[in-house]
Amino acid sequence: MRILILGGTTEASALARCLSGRSEFSPLLSMAGRTSDPRPLPIPTRIGGFGGVEGLARFLVEERIEAVIDATHPFAAVMSRNAAEACAQVRVSLLALRRPPWTAQKGDQWIEVSSMEETVQALGDEPRRVFLTVGRLELPPFAAAPQHTYLVRTIEPIRDALPVPHVITIQDRAPFNEASERALMERERVEVVVTKNSGGSATYPKIAAARALGLPVIVVARPQKPRGVEEVVSADAALEWLERHHGRTP
Repeated sequence: MRILILGGTTEASALARCLSGRSEFSPLLSMAGRTSDPRPLPIPTRIGGFGGVEGLARFLVEERIEAVIDATHPFAAVMSRNAAEACAQVRVSLLALRRPPWTAQKGDQWIEVSSMEETVQALGDEPRRVFLTVGRLELPPFAAAPQHTYLVRTIEPIRDALPVPHVITIQDRAPFNEASERALMERERVEVVVTKNSGGSATYPKIAAARALGLPVIVVARPQKPRGVEEVVSADAALEWLERHHGRTP
């Protein structure tokens, strides 16, 4: 069974490891290529885009793909939309592997917004020390508020993505733990945390650390994903879905 996994998440990596060595499956993992040094995985991997809906549909036909697992990041709305449309065009089975979003717990001081622009407004006019954990591509809107001091953590160098006077950069990747997150926030005198509602356990410790320190967290809501697509929340559930579909005529 030829499978295309649209990856870039820990769930995609977990599914890739589950499928490795299973002779009844022939998986291919596709990565967007935004990380220059992705962690190696034990299945064939391709890097880069497809060329929109038509390009992806053509790829599915040419590669004889029988099932697509959309395990992209919760904020990768365009790719998920393209996958839904392309699979519908060429009648390929599609499953969305989507981790649940975080929800506010007792003691959390969340400010929920729907965009980066709203986040900038929520920071206010008074200078603050802001821990930005939204990814390199989401930094430009914060240049509109240069009065703040930004502690920016990304996997890749930010280069000129945030041209403001006061920027402290950290290059690191998840998973993190609550103790180290709390120590970082205390050391850098963080006053507010900014995050996308990515869900999952790998980066949740910053939420727990902010709760423990009594810090407000500005949480950017997820974009709308395609409706009408079957969903699961774990790699194990995706594997069970593939096992049920194995052998069916596409």
